[in-house]
Order: sequence, then C-alpha cells, then structure tokens
Amino acid sequence: MRGRFNLWTHLVSRFLNRSIKNGSLTLSFPDGTVRRFGKGNPQIAATITRPSTVRRIAFHPDLAVGEAYMNGSLRIDDGDIYTFLELVLRNLGDAKSSPVRRIWLAIRRNTRPFTLFNPKGRAARNAAHHYDLTDELYTSFLDADRQYSCAYFAAADDTLEQAQLRKKRHIAAKLLLQPGQQVLDIGSGWGGLARFLARKHDVSVAGLTLSAEQLKFAQKETLTAGLADKVRFLLRDYRNENRKYDRIVSVGMFEHVGTPHYQTYFDCVARRLSDDGVALIHTIGTSGPPGAPGAWINRYIFPGGYVPAMSEVLPAIEKSGLIVTDVEVLRLHYAETLRAWRRRFLANRARLAALHDDRFCRMWEFYLAVCEAAFRHTGLVVFQFQLAKRQTTVPLTRDYIAKAEGRL
Repeated sequence: MRGRFNLWTHLVSRFLNRSIKNGSLTLSFPDGTVRRFGKGNPQIAATITRPSTVRRIAFHPDLAVGEAYMNGSLRIDDGDIYTFLELVLRNLGDAKSSPVRRIWLAIRRNTRPFTLFNPKGRAARNAAHHYDLTDELYTSFLDADRQYSCAYFAAADDTLEQAQLRKKRHIAAKLLLQPGQQVLDIGSGWGGLARFLARKHDVSVAGLTLSAEQLKFAQKETLTAGLADKVRFLLRDYRNENRKYDRIVSVGMFEHVGTPHYQTYFDCVARRLSDDGVALIHTIGTSGPPGAPGAWINRYIFPGGYVPAMSEVLPAIEKSGLIVTDVEVLRLHYAETLRAWRRRFLANRARLAALHDDRFCRMWEFYLAVCEAAFRHTGLVVFQFQLAKRQTTVPLTRDYIAKAEGRL
C-alpha cells in the first residue's frame, strides 16, 4: 500500500513539476512529503489530506481537483482557491502533453456524443439541476435584473450593473428592433432581457425556459413591471415552438444544446425566423479546436453542457440556410463578470451556508473560481453570431450598432 501511494505522489509531482514555471506552489501530501514547484510570485501553499485524493488527482485531475476542494481533502493554506487555480491554469502548457491527460481527453472526446445527447426530457432535467435552486443563491451574486451571462465591460471602472446594461443594449442594437415586432427569446432565464427589449423598443416578446423556478420569477417580475401585455413566458423546449418571429435572441442557452443537436437547433431558428428577420445567438465558445466537456462542471454544475469551437457551429448554420451577417468575439468580458460574481458570492457565503451547507458553498466557490481562471488563461471567449435569411437585412457597416447604443 505504501509503495502504491508513493507512485501516485510521484505522478502528481511530475505533472506539477513540468507545469508550474511562473509562480510557485508548495504542496503537502498525506504522508508528510512537502514539495515545491516553480518559483517566484504568487506563492501558493496547499495540502492534500487523503491518500485516495492523491490517486484520484493523478488519474483524473479535471474531475478530482474540484471534488477534493468540495469535500475538504484539498485545503488551501496560503492564498485561496482562485489563486491556486489561476496559478495552475496559467502554467498549464506542457501539462497537456501528460500521457494520462492525453488518454482522458481522448476518451472524453470519443464519448462526447453520448454525454451531450440532450433530448427534450434530459434537457429539462439538466435545466432543473442548475436553475431550480433557491432565490437566495442567485440574488447573492447576480445583479438585480438577474443577468446570468457575460456582461459587456466598456470601461475599466464599470460596475456589474453598468456592464450588464451595456450587454442588453449591445444585443438590442444588433437585433435592429422596430416597434410592434414579435421577438422570441430562447432560454429567457429570469426574463430581464425580454423585459428590457419590450420596455425600450415597444416589441412583444415570448420567452422560453425549461426551469420552473425561472418561469415563476419571470412572470412575477413582468407583472410587477406592468409588462404582462408585452411579455409572456412559457415552460417550453425550443423544439416545440411553432410560431414565426421577426427577431430571435438566445443568450447563454446554446451551451446546453449539445453537439448532436446543433443542426436541429439552427434548423428551428431558421423555421421560426421571418424572411426579413434577424437572430442573435450569444454563447460561450473556445478560440481553439473542438474539445470535450469539462468533467467536473459537467457532473456538478451544468450536466449536458459543452463549450463549442466556432468550427463546430458554422457548419450547422450554413446547412440551415441562415446567413452569418456578423460575428463578434468578446474576450475577457466573462472573466470580469465572473470576478464580480465570485466576490459577491463570497461576501454572502455565511448566509448561503446557513441555507445550504458548506459543501454546497465550496462547490459554487470552486465553480466561479475555475470559470474565471479558465476565461483568463485557457482560450474561453464569448461568440455573438448575428444571423439573417437575406444579405440585405442588415446594414453594410457596423456603425448602426454604436448609434443604436447611443440612443439607448
């Protein structure tokens, strides 16, 4: 047993020794071994308290590190979980060439069609897993409008509220809205964007969600805002919608579609969009090639979720008959959004621990931290695809976007 444990310690140490070059990590193992990797600042110290955790991290780090932090068998002694994750992800480099890591990535890529198969029943269960949680959780870190997607930071001193308002303005400008139009919001969340579009542009909006809790909140807030005659929300899968719309918007939902359903998704958008309509699809993406679902995120946070490469999205758009009229890549905006969310979450952590438990709070702290670090250091971005059926639907230059934002 002792020799076997030393083998796993050796593998973890070798992995970190090859990876950590900028900044230093001092790691204490359960047998009393203390090893230091890298040099310089920041200087992070951590302890693994269980032999089984060392073995699991050596075998499957993408899943086991998050589980260890949730369960308390990974303890951060100097720094916090964000600085630990940022140090590791910023230095990842050669770690991608680890034989064990290559094997796991190959397995995950090959099993991706099964993991991301997302028929209607599973899609509803996946949505409930994440979104049908307590109101107190989401109010602890989101803005008052509950924008649970990448904000748009135009200035270094933008607050979260300002950046989320800029995001809604930016999307509205790209939709080229006209009074009286019918808008479909696929994945409408708590309804903030739908209410903004109806209030500012005098349009009617139908919002689709798979979360019963989001639906209740959205309907209540819409009634309070006096917009019930303009905005309606439905507990409905996008595949079951059958009306035509002048505009279609989808923010932060495409990540849940699943690669086997990309063609179905864009075919639905094409069928539901009028001939002179405009659609705007806002989704997390990767600037690199296609990959595999994040193991820990997929199990604990977003089952069925996947971050697509642009090369995976465009073929489905092309086959649907839609035209890509504009693509914008938002870099680091989500990192800033997540930093604001993480800080607010931590400020309310004690209250949330009383409502849930410490393990739940550690899970969410890890989720917000690892996502922020990933957006800063692993090529994660946000894509905004503007789509139409006709070349002439959208102006020839992008000047109209800034002008529309100015008017708002």
